[in-house]
Amino acid sequence: MNKQEVNNQRVMLILAVLLISGGLLYVLRSVLLPFVVGIAVAYFLDPLVNRMTCGGKISRTTATSLVMLAFLLILLPLLVLLGGMAISEVSDFAAHLPEYVGTFGDKMKNMLGSLQEHFPALAAKGKENMLAGNWGESLKPVAAVVQKIISNGFALVNLVSLLLIAPVVAFYMLRDWHGFTGKILDLVPQKHKQNVVDGMQAVDRIISGYLRGQALVCVALGSFYSLGLWLVGLKLGVLVGFIAGLISFIPYVGSISGFLIALVLVVTQYGTLPKILAVVAVFLVGQFLEGNFLTPKLVGENIGLHPVWVMFALLAGGALLGLLGMIIAVPVAAIIGVLLRFLIEHYKKSAIYLQK
Repeated sequence: MNKQEVNNQRVMLILAVLLISGGLLYVLRSVLLPFVVGIAVAYFLDPLVNRMTCGGKISRTTATSLVMLAFLLILLPLLVLLGGMAISEVSDFAAHLPEYVGTFGDKMKNMLGSLQEHFPALAAKGKENMLAGNWGESLKPVAAVVQKIISNGFALVNLVSLLLIAPVVAFYMLRDWHGFTGKILDLVPQKHKQNVVDGMQAVDRIISGYLRGQALVCVALGSFYSLGLWLVGLKLGVLVGFIAGLISFIPYVGSISGFLIALVLVVTQYGTLPKILAVVAVFLVGQFLEGNFLTPKLVGENIGLHPVWVMFALLAGGALLGLLGMIIAVPVAAIIGVLLRFLIEHYKKSAIYLQK
């Protein structure tokens, strides 16, 4: 068997593994969420366990137990607190919903009438329906992604199982993290082991730099938006601000969607210029802080993931696998990016590129 045949077999094997893995991931997507969440938690907490065990005075099992206990003691009260606040705000908003809908409809009619006075072309027959139709058509892709996320995420995976299984998976993965990675490396041929190790380290730098930093950015933005909208006096503002911060890991989507929702709420609830300007100011300041301080300091600008590539990966993952797809989107994007750079580097050293 010549070298070309060996290389062809390797390519076919890699493609077969990728196709089988992708097929299993799609087929089992409804039950994988707790396991992926558990692995993600373990990945986040692994550096802390490593620091606790570096001196050899404490076992990894003990360190894992302490870290997981502290994590749960912090997380569960926060979930209860935020859940209680969300229920309270939603209940209050629902009680006033008919009033808000009527007020918003009246304001939109007045605004449309004012626009038609200044721009008579808008009053032409069918213009309003055409604009509404185009707006609805433009929102269909976003609605499809949201529907996928809901149907493939919490609708198919019981929330109770997520809360019960994910911490158990996180504990065992965190305790045996180095054992798992070591077994994976043992399967790699010796000839290519160093390249694989270098690639894994590059992926780890990208993922850790992005995910851990982006998580801090989302929490900081969510806290800022919630506090700002609460000070404005916006009902449902705390919930909207926190959600806007949490989905800020999708570039621009979190801030824009949060701003639009908050704008509708402030027009509906108050309709006064000072309140509207206050909401605008909250999101402008938030974007200034994110772009000039939070993202450069916490995420960094040299992680190797372009915002457009991240946005595409997240939306594609959400459309294909729902919430599960959005969780694994950035790691997959990082791996693809490293592989592409590796292939481009070898291509530029090849005879095909160098020949004149």
